[in-house]
Amino acid sequence: MPFFPPLRVRGGQHALRRAMRRRRRAVAAGLAVTAAALAVSSPQAAERTHPPAAPAPRERGPAREAREARVVSAPVRIADAETVRLLRPGDLVDVIAAADPPSPSGGEARVLATGARVERVPGAGTGTPEAGALIVLAVPRETARVLVGTGPSSRLAVTLC
Repeated sequence: MPFFPPLRVRGGQHALRRAMRRRRRAVAAGLAVTAAALAVSSPQAAERTHPPAAPAPRERGPAREAREARVVSAPVRIADAETVRLLRPGDLVDVIAAADPPSPSGGEARVLATGARVERVPGAGTGTPEAGALIVLAVPRETARVLVGTGPSSRLAVTLC
């Protein structure tokens, strides 16, 4: 009988390791898909990813004018630029005014707007911290008048809701 090398079955001892590796990858992929689905379906994601629907172009009259008059964009300069860096479009904030210069009693702060939605944060990282930073808020028209009228005479601050 002629000499021949021994027969070796390939992968016999590593088959279990390969199967476990494939299973771990499948579980990891399943978890990633589940996390993505949960992130997209959350109420906060729906608020941030879908802009408000624009009125139909054919819609005219007092109903459209009343809806447009309700909420306006108001640019507001916040005294603390570092606080503005924390804000993102879609966040809800309260705007607080403190008299400039502040009184020793500390009782001069007043709330100007509650639950205002941040529309834009233009140039949040630019400028000096002492100069403050600009944000654009979506607020009712009357609140916008108060914010714009109070801005130059007071230092404005925001708190996240």
